[in-house]
Amino acid sequence: MTSPVIGTPWKKLDHPVSEEALEGVDKYWRAANYLSIGQIYLRSNPLMKEPFTREDVKHRLVGHWGTTPGLNFLMGHINRLIADHQQNTVFIMGPGHGGPAGTSQSYLDGTYTEYYPKITKDEEGLQKFFRQFSYPGGIPSHFAPETPGSIHEGGELGYALSHAFGAVFNNPSLFVPAVVGDGEAETGPLATGWQSNKLVNPRTDGIVLPILHLNGYKIANPTILARISDEELHDFFRGMGYNPYEFVAGFDDEDHMSIHRRFADLLETVFDEICDIKAAAQTNDVDRPFYPMIIFRTPKGWTCPKFIDGKKTEGSWRAHQVPLASARDTEAHFQVLKGWLESYKPEELFDEKGALRPEVTAFMPEGDLRIGANPNANGGLIRKDLKLPTLDDYEVKEVKEFGHGWGQLEATRRLGVYTRDIIKLNPDDFRIFGPDETASNRLAAAYEVTNKQWDNGYLSALVDEHMAVTGQVTEQLSEHQMEGFIEGYVLTGRHGIWSSYESFVHVIDSMLNQHAKWLEATVREIPWRKPISSVNLLVSSHVWRQDHNGFSHQDPGVVSVLLNKTFHNDHVIGIYFATDANMLLAIAEKAYKSTNKINAIIAGKQPAATWLSLDEARAELEKGAAAWDWASTAKSNDEVQVVLAAAGDVPTQEIMAAADKLKGYGIKFKVVNVVDLLSLQTPAENNEAMSDEEFTELFTADKPVLFAYHSYPREVKSLLFDRPGHENFNIHGYNEEGSTTTPYDMVRVNDMDRYELTAEALRMVDADKYADEIKKLEDFRQEAFQFAVDKGYDHPDYTDWVWSGVKTDKAGAVSATAATAGDNE
Repeated sequence: MTSPVIGTPWKKLDHPVSEEALEGVDKYWRAANYLSIGQIYLRSNPLMKEPFTREDVKHRLVGHWGTTPGLNFLMGHINRLIADHQQNTVFIMGPGHGGPAGTSQSYLDGTYTEYYPKITKDEEGLQKFFRQFSYPGGIPSHFAPETPGSIHEGGELGYALSHAFGAVFNNPSLFVPAVVGDGEAETGPLATGWQSNKLVNPRTDGIVLPILHLNGYKIANPTILARISDEELHDFFRGMGYNPYEFVAGFDDEDHMSIHRRFADLLETVFDEICDIKAAAQTNDVDRPFYPMIIFRTPKGWTCPKFIDGKKTEGSWRAHQVPLASARDTEAHFQVLKGWLESYKPEELFDEKGALRPEVTAFMPEGDLRIGANPNANGGLIRKDLKLPTLDDYEVKEVKEFGHGWGQLEATRRLGVYTRDIIKLNPDDFRIFGPDETASNRLAAAYEVTNKQWDNGYLSALVDEHMAVTGQVTEQLSEHQMEGFIEGYVLTGRHGIWSSYESFVHVIDSMLNQHAKWLEATVREIPWRKPISSVNLLVSSHVWRQDHNGFSHQDPGVVSVLLNKTFHNDHVIGIYFATDANMLLAIAEKAYKSTNKINAIIAGKQPAATWLSLDEARAELEKGAAAWDWASTAKSNDEVQVVLAAAGDVPTQEIMAAADKLKGYGIKFKVVNVVDLLSLQTPAENNEAMSDEEFTELFTADKPVLFAYHSYPREVKSLLFDRPGHENFNIHGYNEEGSTTTPYDMVRVNDMDRYELTAEALRMVDADKYADEIKKLEDFRQEAFQFAVDKGYDHPDYTDWVWSGVKTDKAGAVSATAATAGDNE
C-alpha cells in the first residue's frame, strides 16, 4: 500500500499567484512571528490589551528566535502552495530549535486546537498557548511529537534529509519541503543526506525539495556555507546533483509584499520544474534529473530589533536564542520587547475576543491538506498490518527428525527467505535498508523479487547486480542514512527492516535515542498519534564472529544504549538474542507485527546449530526465556547442582558444549536459554517481564547460575539487581578482549569458551573435589590456543564438536552447511 493521494498532486498553476493570497501569506507571517515571540516571552496578557507590564513576561526565558522567522516565512508560502495546487505535503523542519514556528503553524491551521481543545481560539486559549511553551508542565521547545504535522523533531541536528527521503519512498504523491539549517548542514549525517537523490525514482516515489536556510550563524560562530562564495556554494550543490535557486531577502528595506511576490514566483518556478520531472517519469525511465533546491538567505533573527544595547542583533549570532534575556528584569529591555511585539500589528491579526481574523488564514489549505492534519505526518492513521506468509513454511524442520542441535545453518539467510516473501506480498509497503551489507548479512534472497533502488548510472549487469531504478532494497554506506530512512518510512505508515554490523550500530546510537524518545513521548501522553510500525534493526556480523576483522569490529554495546530506554513501562524497546534460525523466524514475526518499538534483533550469520523447533522457539519467545529440559541432567530444581544459562547464539553453543562435558563428570545441571533480554528485568521496571515466582522457578532459588552472555556482563547484572537470588549469578560475556584471531581464541580471551565454562561450573559445584579436572581443562585451553597459533586454525576438539543428542541422518551426516560467501566486508 502507498499513502493515500490527497488532493490533485503535481498540478501546475495556470495563473499567477494572486495578490489576495500573498496578502494572506504576509498576515500569516506576521501572526506566526507574533505567536512565536509570545511563546518565548509571555506568560499572560497575550495581546497586550490590559496595561502591559514586566509581570506579563515569563520568569525564565527559554527558546530560540534566530531560525524561527525564516521558518515562519517558509511555512506561510508552503501553505499557499498547498492550497493553490492541492498538493499532498509534509513539512520537515531541520532546525528543530525553531519549535515556536511549528506550534504557531498548527495553531494557525486549527489542528492544535482540534488535538488540544483547552487551547481555545480566543484570548484565554492564546494565553495558555503562550504559557505552556518551554514551561513546567508544558511542551518542549522543539518541533516535537506533541506538535501536529511533525515527523522530525530536530532536537539533534543532521537527519532532516534522511527523514524526508524516507517519507517519500513508495509515496509518489507526497511533496516534502525539507528545511536544512546552515548549522545542521555542517554535520556528517546531513552532508551524506544530500546523496539521497540518487536513491529515489520520481515515478514511484515522492519529491523532496531541500531548502537550505542560510541565516549565517550557529550559536556563536558563522556557518561555513554562509561564508563561501556564491559560485562555490552553487557549484557544491550542482556537484550533489541539484539545480540550486537562491533567494535573498531581509538585508535592506525592501517592502514585504515585494519580498513575498519574489519568493512566490520563485516557488512556482521550482514547483513547475518538479511537475515536469514527475510528468517525464511517468512515461519512461529517464536519466536522473537534477532536482531543484532552494538556498534561502535571510538575516538570523529576521524582523527582531536590529540593535540591542548598541550591539548588532538581527543578522548576528546574538539573535540565536533569546535576544532580550532581561526583558522582565529591566524596563529598557521590556520596552524594546513591547515595541517588537507591536511591530507586527496584532490588532490587525486578532479580533476583540483574541481570535484570529478570518483573512489571516483564508488563503490556507483545508481538511487533510493542512500541514498539521496530513495523515502522512501521523502514520498510524494510514498504516496497515503486513500480509505475512505462514511462518511454519520456513521452519528448519530437520531438528524434529534428527534432534536438537542439528545442522549448520546461517540463521539470517533463513530470515532473508522469509523477508523476501513479505516483500512479495507487500510490494509497495515494506523495504529493506542496509549500509552495503544486505547480502553480507544474508538477506540477499530479497533480490529474487526486487532490486536495489539506484538511479545513478549502471555498468553491465555482470558488474551491477540486482540494481534498478525501482526496488524495495535501499543501500548507502551510511548507518545514519539507513536509520533516518527507515524512521521516515515507518513514521509515514509503512514497514521495514535494516541490518548492520554490530560494532557499527554505535554510529547511530544517538539516533536510536532520539527515536526512542519520540516513541516514549507518544506512548505516554499523545493518544492522537496512532501506533506506527516498529523500527526493526538486525544486528549481525556480531562480536563473536568478527575474529577475521579484528578488535575494531568487536563491540556489542548497542544493547547498553537501548537498555537506558527501558525503565518506565513504555515498552518501546525490544532486545532479542536469536539462538538459531527457528528462533530468528519467531522473533521476526513478532517484530514485524509490533508497533511503537525499536526492535534490536541480535543474530549470527555464520553456520550454526539449530537447537529448537519453531513451536519451541515461539513458546520460549512468549515467556522470554525457557528451561531446556531435553538438555538438562537434573530432573527437578532440587537436584540441580548448577544452572547453565545462555543468551545469544555463540554463548548458547559454548554453554551446550560445556554441558556435554559436565555430563561426563556426573554433574546435575539445568539448562536455561534467554531470548528476550528484558524478560529478566524486574517487574517494578517492566510489567511485561517474568514474575519473581517465574524467575525463581526458572533459575532456582539458591543454586549457582553460570550465565554465558552475548554482550557486556554488567548489562545482565543491572537487570538482575533486585531479583531474588541475583547473588547466585556468575556472568561471562564480552570483556573488551579480542583481535584478528580464530573463533575459539575469540571466546577464550573473554573467558567464555567451553573449557573455561566447564571449569567454572566445576568450581561453583565443588572446586576442591574437581581440582584435578579443572587443572586439565585450564591446561587444554592453553594447548588449544597454541594449536591455533601453530596451525592457523582451531583444534579439532573445538571445531568437530556436535551436541551429543543429535541423531545422524541416513548418510551418517549430522550437519547441513549453507554457503558462506560474503563473510568479509
